[in-house]
Amino acid sequence: MFTGIVQTQATVHAITDKHEFRQLTLKVEPQFLIALEKGASIAINGCCLTAVAFDDSHVQFDVIDETLRLTNLGQLQQGDNVNFERSLKVGDEIGGHHVSGHIHTVGKVVDVRKSEDNWAIWIELPEPHQEYLFSKGFIAVNGASLTVGEVDGNRFSLHLIPETLRLTNLAQAQPGSALNIEMDQQTMTIVATVKRMLQRDGLQ
Repeated sequence: MFTGIVQTQATVHAITDKHEFRQLTLKVEPQFLIALEKGASIAINGCCLTAVAFDDSHVQFDVIDETLRLTNLGQLQQGDNVNFERSLKVGDEIGGHHVSGHIHTVGKVVDVRKSEDNWAIWIELPEPHQEYLFSKGFIAVNGASLTVGEVDGNRFSLHLIPETLRLTNLAQAQPGSALNIEMDQQTMTIVATVKRMLQRDGLQ
């Protein structure tokens, strides 16, 4: 479980393709690896991965083909920056919202509007996921817990403050960029429940 509060950005140090999986090695500032244990869960661009090896400033993951296909991790290249969050511990402050690290889809950036203190990013989702989009609702984008701005069909906007741009790789987003999307599980549960009730009562 994660909070969607990105702790830092890590850099892709090495990529090694194996049979049906890829070894991904990231370089991270040492303070973010303190007390790390083999098998720990870490969200990379919002995708929950298992640490299989590490040293003072590097951590390695095995990423299976299915994950590479369904997320933007398959597009990573050496030198790219990724969002990094260690898993939630009992007693930690939850500054964002509960995030599972299970990516539902990949959204495409269709517009970026920059002002001095605020960036507005418009993202397009595959249509099956648009029913979970609500203005002011929660969403996790590349692992960052954010609030949905406007909704227009299967597109939605995000308003990013300077601190979010500093801490995350969303400042690098541009039209055409692929971003990992995790819908809010509570919203998905409510929508599914209402749909079942309407179908039961013959109203849908």
